[in-house]
Amino acid sequence: MTRRLHVPLNHRKAEALQVWCANIDDLQVTIKMSEAQQTTHFGEREVPLEEKQDLVNDVFHKVADRYDLMNDLMSGGMHRVWKDAFVANLAPPRAGTRPFEVLDMAGGTGDIAQRIKNASHGYAKVTVSDINTDMLRVGSERAKSWRYQDGVEFVEANAEELPFEDGRFDAYTISFGMRNVPQIDKALREAYRVLKRGGRLMVMEFSEVDVPVLDKVYDMFSEHVIPPIGGVVTGDEQPYQYLIESIRKFPKPKQFCTMIEDAGFSRVTHTPLSGNIAAIHSGWKLR
Repeated sequence: MTRRLHVPLNHRKAEALQVWCANIDDLQVTIKMSEAQQTTHFGEREVPLEEKQDLVNDVFHKVADRYDLMNDLMSGGMHRVWKDAFVANLAPPRAGTRPFEVLDMAGGTGDIAQRIKNASHGYAKVTVSDINTDMLRVGSERAKSWRYQDGVEFVEANAEELPFEDGRFDAYTISFGMRNVPQIDKALREAYRVLKRGGRLMVMEFSEVDVPVLDKVYDMFSEHVIPPIGGVVTGDEQPYQYLIESIRKFPKPKQFCTMIEDAGFSRVTHTPLSGNIAAIHSGWKLR
């Protein structure tokens, strides 16, 4: 038979324990309140941090089936040229002693993944990941007609909390998707985590035009032309208005390079495209 021994607590120790527990409870409440009060931008609006992802998802649910048309409108068709340059910069190998694995984040429609497969002559293995199920649906349907269909998978995932193991991928690519992530610094840390040592991060995003005259023309085109045309073509102007506003809110090139370095990456570079309408940012995991 087991006997339980009851040892009475010293009165002062009991009081100290109660105070300590109360302080812990207060700290937990404070942390929860702090998280609840965090805000971020959704276009030009300030919204609670936890609401942004749902708002962004709604935008891409609306445009998923006309995503290429949306990019054509926003870039004057140049996004196709930029994506070719992006993958050429990545230079995926065509052969090797082990698989070359790429995580293409926010790549739901598969246009970057298809280019990587073609550039590597089918050698690269590509995991296309997106938080939006409609974008993944479009991409997986398109992949059925690709020349190189093996070694491709489509995975629903959040860039801030990736379901992949540490050090799995040789490259992490994200094209025109980073500005839609609520916590960019968190996504960059996750990119660093899932890359192998020697792995490469590549981010392509709309940027800040740095050519005189062109900057004014592009601003006018973005603000007064793209949303109305998007409304006429797709029947909904709001997603295009958000996407234009999200470009303005994205960190400037120097600031974004610093964020990449803060996440642990080395040899960080910024390559402007078409007068810095868009830019390629690159960094390496060397530690």
